[in-house]
Amino acid sequence: MDNALIRKLIAEFLGTFTLVLVGSFAVAATGIPQSSANVVVPALAHGLVLVGIIFAYGHISGAHFNPAVTVGLLVGRKIDPISAVAYIITQFVGGIVAAVVLSALLPDRFNFGVTKGMLTDTNVWQAAGIEAILAFLLVSTIYQAAVYGKAGNNAPIAIGFTLAALICATGMFTGASINPARTLGPALIAGDLSYVVPYFVGLFAGGAVGGLVHGYVLNDTTEKVKANS
Repeated sequence: MDNALIRKLIAEFLGTFTLVLVGSFAVAATGIPQSSANVVVPALAHGLVLVGIIFAYGHISGAHFNPAVTVGLLVGRKIDPISAVAYIITQFVGGIVAAVVLSALLPDRFNFGVTKGMLTDTNVWQAAGIEAILAFLLVSTIYQAAVYGKAGNNAPIAIGFTLAALICATGMFTGASINPARTLGPALIAGDLSYVVPYFVGLFAGGAVGGLVHGYVLNDTTEKVKANS
């Protein structure tokens, strides 16, 4: 493994660890989001910290911090398969380590920041469908704002604000994971994996569709012109 990839993986680990830890703390502080009032703090926590870690690590790894995002970029041919697999494994490890740290610091009565909402236990596939849409929307913003550079230096703000808005809109229904690593870590520590597979199906499907749409349909035509000139 070359040194450049190792640096990228360290950045992905630290970024994913930070996102999952801060987000999980926010959810643990407010309880599982069963009402719109409980969603605001987690939404702000996730969105704001994502802005910060994209600015911090984006120049090193591209700031994926999310296996569904990496799959979306892989489908759109913005990352090679070997790097993508390494990124995804590292992201999952970062999320699990964050959940372990959270569980060591908080008493058992807290929910460890699990990504569950009103639909998770009763209509898990509906929840997974919502998560698929959310992943698609997040990947869409990442492609246009960051990959194609349409937001310039404000790309981290656009992406962080998008994440916060998506959590505000749907957190009470699904927990608004929008990130397989964010789902898996807290679910493992809480001992409830019942919803993980449906969420994974939705999240990876949404990310992949986002990669198809923005990698091949709504792609940057200026990139093509440069490549062919």
